[in-house]
Amino acid sequence: MLRRQFAAALAATTGLGALGLTGCSTLGVPSAAIPPGGVQLLYWGGPILTMNDAQPQVEAVAVHAGRIVALGRRDEVARWQGAATQVVDLQGRTLIPGFVDPHSHLGGVGLQAIAANLLPPPDGPNTGIAQLQDTLRQYIATSPDARELQMAFGFGYDDSQLAEHRHPTRDELDAVSTSVPIVAIHQSGHFAALNSKALERARITADTPDPQGGIIRRRPGSREPDGVLEENAYFGALQHLMPALSEAQAIRWLEKSQALYLQFGYTTVQDGRADPGGVATAVAAAQQGKFKVDVVSYPDILTLGEGRFMQGPYYSRSYRQHFRIGGVKLTLDGSPQGKTAWLTQPYVQPPAGQPRSYAGYGVMSDAQATAQMEKAFAHNWQILVHANGDAAIDQMILAVQTARARYDGATPMRDRRPVLIHGQTLRHDQVAALRRLGIFPSLFPMHTYYWGDWHRSEVLGDPRAQNISPTGWVLAQGLRFTTHHDAPVVLPSSIRVLDATVNRRTRSGQVLGPEHRVTPWVALQAMTLWAAYQHFEEDHKGSIELGKLADFAVLSGNPLTMPPSQLSQLQVLQTIKEGVVVYQAP
Repeated sequence: MLRRQFAAALAATTGLGALGLTGCSTLGVPSAAIPPGGVQLLYWGGPILTMNDAQPQVEAVAVHAGRIVALGRRDEVARWQGAATQVVDLQGRTLIPGFVDPHSHLGGVGLQAIAANLLPPPDGPNTGIAQLQDTLRQYIATSPDARELQMAFGFGYDDSQLAEHRHPTRDELDAVSTSVPIVAIHQSGHFAALNSKALERARITADTPDPQGGIIRRRPGSREPDGVLEENAYFGALQHLMPALSEAQAIRWLEKSQALYLQFGYTTVQDGRADPGGVATAVAAAQQGKFKVDVVSYPDILTLGEGRFMQGPYYSRSYRQHFRIGGVKLTLDGSPQGKTAWLTQPYVQPPAGQPRSYAGYGVMSDAQATAQMEKAFAHNWQILVHANGDAAIDQMILAVQTARARYDGATPMRDRRPVLIHGQTLRHDQVAALRRLGIFPSLFPMHTYYWGDWHRSEVLGDPRAQNISPTGWVLAQGLRFTTHHDAPVVLPSSIRVLDATVNRRTRSGQVLGPEHRVTPWVALQAMTLWAAYQHFEEDHKGSIELGKLADFAVLSGNPLTMPPSQLSQLQVLQTIKEGVVVYQAP
């Protein structure tokens, strides 16, 4: 497999002559099927990377009615041109398939879009708690969203990047305001710091017990909350903290979220772990024609209720008004950078107040996890499983193995395509189990940049830190994989994903796990064709091939020929959905 990928990448970088392009590939439809004015669109004048190993690069592509009807040499494809054809000269820029998002949270990005930007550099200005306080003060004073909601959300602070190397406390947020509820959400999305007003609204006091799978951090020597909520303590508090939005407001959040994805070339976006309200909003947005890209939702299996969304018309392999429900999501642990991922070996530096043996924690028991997996298998739902720590991955493997034994038995394995989301501490011995059980890995190499140094010094230490999101091990087992950004954990930047997957450089410039670096061709396939496969959409998305949707992104340079160290400088200039430009860079 690696030899084939290398050969395809080499062919794509050594000119069209090496590809043996002696003619034009077409659908074989009769000329009468093409209007007298010709096809609607022709693209040429720059590298066109198909992500198809059999034909990696072509000179030209013809598009009609939103689909690809011809591709190959320019002189051959030019025969499809007519008086009504719009010819797009790429002027040396690179055309690739539109990026397919294998894991993120569209609804959460909507909250990020209206919240105060608490991110550290390079995505925000916050390097210390004093600066974070100033950002929140400015936001409360100037943001129309804060005035409308009568509370202040901030998103993206990272204790590993703050000068103090800790979370802000309720007292520090009270110094910003005691009258406005403040919810500062950690960059991982698994913690939040609340001021006293927000704690009051969330009904959290000294008498409130820690929920299963969550922790309310306390002031030293007392039961009084210090403002920081972990995992299920935070998720539970959100039920009381989230304002009641009108349908129009909620849809406006989704539109702001969609606009961010468009800037980075995504033509398919995932909304993972959507709650019932989020699914209802997405359905309403679809019915009102608000989606410019395809949105595939995976509701939280624990909040399905009577499961009405899994029975209606939107639970389908086909999109209706650019929306569908693809399956369900299950969460088994937290985040490694926040030290709540569930490991089999202790953290290098445990959180304050925890013993040296601390290794994080799971969200539920093995029996509970297996029950949820069997529920998904019984309904033939595709299931995405958030598991960062290797103990959580063990729990997922056990659950899938048990469910397969019950529902597949001696018959050939049904292709339900369960997905491991994140898998950051995936062990070498666990990769074979993924292959055996048909578990598809969606990995998170972006951590090598954002938290690689933190993982080495504080979280995992070497060699565990070297092997986070071990793409090399996965490829060696003959498995495909995808790579994601997990927005709003970070911005939904396809370029950052590409750069991190190829280079695996930390903020300090160190290479983390050099054996897990991949070629740009493989990294792009993981973001396009293999991501479409993860969603059961490979027959009509993910590559530039005959009959597939004309979902494209135009890049400022060619990722296959530029120095890998410069990949982060790429820009998305256009996003094209079914032949229609839905984003144009300024």
